[in-house]
This record gives sequence, structure tokens and C-alpha cells, in this order.
Amino acid sequence: MSPLDEPRDVDARIGWGSDVAAQVLRRLDIPYIALNPGASYRGLHDSLVNHLGNSAPEMIMCLHEEQAVAIAHGYAKATGKPMAVALHSNVGLMHGTMAIYNAWCDRQPMLILGATGPVDATLRRPWIDWIHTSQDQGALLRNFVKWDDQPGSVAALPESIFRAWQQTATPPHGPVYVCLDAAIQEQALTDEVPIPGPARFGPAPASRPAAQALREAAGMLARAKRPVILFGRGRRTQKDWDRRVALAERLGAAMLSDLKAGAMVPTDHPLHVGEPFNQLSKPAKAALQAADVILSLASIDLGGILRQAFGRGDVPATVIHAGDDIYLHNGWGKEHMELPAIDVHLLGDPDAAVADLLEALPERPGNAAAQRASPVERQPEQGDSINLRRVATALAAAVGDQPVTFAGLPRAWPVELWPHRHPLDHLGKDGGGGLGSGPGITIGAALALKDSGRLTIGILGDGDCLMSMNALWTAARYRIPALFIIANNRSYYNDELHQEGVARHRGRNTANRWIGQSIDHPAPDIAKLAEAQGLTGIGPVRRADELQEALRRAVECVRGGSPCLIDVHIDPGHGRHLRESMAERSMAKGA
Repeated sequence: MSPLDEPRDVDARIGWGSDVAAQVLRRLDIPYIALNPGASYRGLHDSLVNHLGNSAPEMIMCLHEEQAVAIAHGYAKATGKPMAVALHSNVGLMHGTMAIYNAWCDRQPMLILGATGPVDATLRRPWIDWIHTSQDQGALLRNFVKWDDQPGSVAALPESIFRAWQQTATPPHGPVYVCLDAAIQEQALTDEVPIPGPARFGPAPASRPAAQALREAAGMLARAKRPVILFGRGRRTQKDWDRRVALAERLGAAMLSDLKAGAMVPTDHPLHVGEPFNQLSKPAKAALQAADVILSLASIDLGGILRQAFGRGDVPATVIHAGDDIYLHNGWGKEHMELPAIDVHLLGDPDAAVADLLEALPERPGNAAAQRASPVERQPEQGDSINLRRVATALAAAVGDQPVTFAGLPRAWPVELWPHRHPLDHLGKDGGGGLGSGPGITIGAALALKDSGRLTIGILGDGDCLMSMNALWTAARYRIPALFIIANNRSYYNDELHQEGVARHRGRNTANRWIGQSIDHPAPDIAKLAEAQGLTGIGPVRRADELQEALRRAVECVRGGSPCLIDVHIDPGHGRHLRESMAERSMAKGA
């Protein structure tokens, strides 16, 4: 903690309702609470500062509620553990809902504390308390949180927060929300409120698949001649990583990785097919079409993957799916994806399923060992323009042997030049597929990993960065060492591809695709915007011969403990294809 944030004359006495809530947070060993301040939780804010001394949890102040949630999201992606967020009344909650939806779709844990004006109308201040009070504030987000509550008394606070923590930390994960009545926060205590220890209110262990289903799946896999494993969500521990690899080697199974899930297995393993996909590559599609048994380990969109490989007809392979995501499907959102054909459902934690399958399957002599494929040689690019392959090559030279965690990667990132070899090498996508999450998620991951020896880097688009530019102030304020590399194509380029697809389908002029999409004339100076937030800003880097030195400076800045942003103008079309928009298919009624 900076001396700037260390309060004086702390009052250790539990004297107010909000002190009870703060004490529960401390007893849950929550290290941080990200927030944008608001009067609806002024009682809790006082308790965090003047009662807990801004420690355990320490406040991480943000300039927008969406960024506070995104920071908690990035922290959870890097650690697998929830941190806390505080959101101001209904208005702050509405600001934060996009980021909450991201965390929900990404199945990440976090404890969100909200607040409402006094439920008792006689206690409301004129005007402001009325517009900041809601009858059922949790209704704003109930469809995309795992659980919510609004405790009705000070005595009810411990149970509510303990239950929320238990819910979010128990798989399958999702954000939870507890709304604190301002009047309850500011109630003076006349009697001691019992606050139990957390030991008996902890999360439940991950569930394991049923024994009969496991035996059936193990038999199918043991008899398989051409098995394929689809790797979706999983824990980012070395033990679980090693088990996944061991299972693939035991079976001699082709391994397919999903870019949305992040690093789950080594992408340069001899059994790995193609690069991690956002949409199936030709080698991945061919592997699935040749498979006799497909094992899905918490695939994010199993139905969509199977449709890409086999169309809308029958899937000839036997399909085994391990996962517990079905427990969170509520019908409001469609993040459950297309309903897949499944022959055996291993309902439970996917990593537990891997461990149990390894126990059940016999050893297979002669299957692939864990050697790595020969590294792809980084060939020099021609010309002066910059593309992501050039960025990857120059960044690797600047970083050297230091391990890197990519908190965000674009679709066209050349994974073959920078293979995933550790569970923290890539944290995956944001879940909800919107814009504006990248800066906050990168900051949250860097906060979690700041003492790990890893360099946290977000390769972000200009549209994503510009939408949440003021998130960078938090990184500067708390000296969170994150490197933001902006792959700046001066456009909402993904939507340009959509507009070209629509125009082509309708027989119209595709040359107009950039209108209403280009972020140019003028192009925002993102490096200067970063400097205005307190970061070191480098760029814009427009020429290939400027790139290496710029990245060297950026890496050294972050190694010195400070955040840095480098604005790199890239060739927008390099590595991108019109087929990514899938416009033709969607307008042909899903054919």
C-alpha cells in the first residue's frame, strides 16, 4: 500500500452496521476491493478506511464501475479466486452491468457489493435518495449472476456475505451480488453482532462425474482408434495442465485448443492440431471429421464446433462431454450455445473428470511423449508496414526468457511463433464479446501476478482500449506493472468485415464498408491519452524499423514496476478474413 492510501487514527471498534460487513470481508481474506466511490455505500467506505485501515481488503479506486468489475474479472482469470467489487446504487450498477455480463459468460467468480438508498422511505434525503433507491435492485442483473441478496438487518449481513462467497467460489463459478441498504450500513450498534469465522462456510468441492458414466466413457476412449480432445475451460494450475497432457498422451488423442478459453495444453505438443481457434481451422476440422470418439472438456460452444465440422447433419463420432456449465443455464441469455449431440455426459468438474479418466484408463504403450515440436523460425517480414507477426517477433526479442502472461490476444495473433507452454501464458477472451474490457482485465491480471516474476501483457485493439481509456489511471495510481500493446488498425475492423459481407450478399458496393467504422481522420493519439492517465506512452509506432526499440523501452518500463502503453499502427487486413464475419452463413438461415 502506498503511504498516500494509509489512513491515520483507525477506529478498531465495531460500532456501525457497515463495520460488520467490512469485518466479514476481512475474515474471508479478500485482498482487494475495486470500486468507484458513491454515497449509497458511504458507510461501507468509511468502514473500509477508518475501521479496517484500508487493508485486507485494500481499496483499488477506479474511474468507472465497468473497469472495477473488469479488474476483478482479470484477477479471477489469473488466480481462479474471487476478489470484491463495490458498485454505487442503481446508477453504478447499471454502469457495471456489461462487465458483470462478461464475467458471467466467462464463468468467473467475484463478490459484488452494491447499495441502495434507505428502504425505509422516512429516512431518505430529498430527491437524491429517491432516485438512487430501487425496490428490487438485484433484478437489474439477476439473469446474469449466480446468486443475489439484500439483507434486511445488520444481524443478517454475515450470513448474506458468507453465502455469497460460498456461491461464487463453488464451481461452476459466476459473479454474485449483495445489495446493502444505506440505512443498515449507517445504523449505530447498541449490541454486539456475532460474526462467526468463515471455516464452516467455505465453498463446496468441485463435483465429480458419476461412476457409471465414467466407466462408460473410459471404455469408449480405450477402444477409440482416432480420438480427439476439445479443451475448453479449466483450472490454471500446473497439476491440472499436466493431467490434461497425460490424458491426451495416454489416448494418443489429437488436441484442439480454443482461443476463447486460453492456455489449457501446450500448443506446440506433437499431438496438438493447428492453432487455438476462434473458429475451426482446416486442420482442426479435418481432425474432428476423422475422429471416432470426441471428448469435450468444458468446451465453450460444443454444439457450434460440431456444426462447423459436420454441418447440421448427424455427428458420426461418439461424443463425450465433461462439464458442469449446465447448472448455470437459466434461459434468459443464450450463452449456453447450440445444443450439442452428446452420447455420454460426465456431469461435473472437467478437471476432476480428467483425473478420474486417467485412473480408469489403461496405459497405452507407444503413444506420443511430451516432447515439443520444433519451434517455428521467425522469418523476417518484408516492407515497412507492421503486422502482428512482426509485433510477436520483436516482443519476443525484447522479453527474452522472462515468462509472459497474455491477458488478451487478438484473433490474428501468431500462436505458432509464441506457443502456449504454461497455464498462465494466455488467459483467454472476456466472455461477453463486447468492447471495453481489455484494459481492466489486463490490470486485474497484472495486479494478481505482480510478484510472480511474470510480465503481464494485453494485446488490445484500439476500439477496445479507447472505450475504457481511463482504466489506465488505476494502473498508474497503484503502480500496477502492466504492458498494453495497442494493435491499432484505426477501425472497428471486425465490423468492417461484417459490412463487406452484407454488401457482398446484397450485391452492393463493398468499398463503402469503412464508412461509420473507421477511427481515423484524425486517428486518436492513444499514447498521449495514456500519458494523460499517468502512464508512459510510446508511439504511435508506424514503421517496422521503429518497432524493436519501442518494445524494448516498453518492456524495461514495466520491469521497473510501472505500467506502459505502446501504440502500434498495424496493417488491418493482415491475418484477417471475410469469413470471420460469417455473414453469408447467418443470412442464409444458418445453413
